[in-house]
Amino acid sequence: MHQLVEAAVWLGEDGRIGPGPAQAARAVWALIALPLLPLLVSSGVWCAAGPGHPRRRLGALAVLGAVVAVPLAVAVLRRPVSAEVRHHTLAYAVGVPAAPLLIAGYLLATLGALLLSGDAALRRLGLVLGAGALVCALVWRLAFASTWCAPAAAAAVLLLGWAGGTGPPALAGAAGRGPGGGV
Repeated sequence: MHQLVEAAVWLGEDGRIGPGPAQAARAVWALIALPLLPLLVSSGVWCAAGPGHPRRRLGALAVLGAVVAVPLAVAVLRRPVSAEVRHHTLAYAVGVPAAPLLIAGYLLATLGALLLSGDAALRRLGLVLGAGALVCALVWRLAFASTWCAPAAAAAVLLLGWAGGTGPPALAGAAGRGPGGGV
């Protein structure tokens, strides 16, 4: 869904849709990327964790995800979201206050939840996404949000397989394959 919304953002940047729909696409993209992801990833991992997993720490990360989501949502809803084409990526700007602090909280809530999940496959996913975030930040520093979509989309496919218990071979043999997937 997020990639489809970004396709509409590209259409807006190319002048192929009007300014109103283009701004709406940018706002929807930012609402998914900024407040929803830290909230949903951290709380989803907390909900999926079974007994014996570090639920208290995961709960704290879910709370952090919610705390980070509030100012991000306010920023997206109060300010226009801009996007600028930079070669083959889009650089988004929202004007988020205290951005370094919120980015740190965002990454801690999302990646931290995966790394502390107690599930081998989710821990590997957290490591892969952490490495992906680092590479995106170093290589495409000014367009991080747009380039981050590629590893995030791959993560979504891995999570879909994990949740159904029929993931790729690397995930299918992992302990605790997810809800209903057994051990």
